[in-house]
Amino acid sequence: MINKKCEVQFANEKVKEAFNKLDNSDLKKFIERALCDIQANPFCGVQIPKKLIPSEYINKFNIHNVWKYNLPNA
Repeated sequence: MINKKCEVQFANEKVKEAFNKLDNSDLKKFIERALCDIQANPFCGVQIPKKLIPSEYINKFNIHNVWKYNLPNA
């Protein structure tokens, strides 16, 4: 299996700004851990079936694969 580089991005600047405004809370730590986990293994989590991906996501972000990563206590 060939490991490809994985780049994690926020959906938009508003989401990125909201994340950056989080204090050093458990939520921010959980999200940071999730980002590291996803970079290390892009297939961690649960794959959402393609027929359940909202067409808005496909049109707006040009994505065809969606994975769900559960945060602790979520």
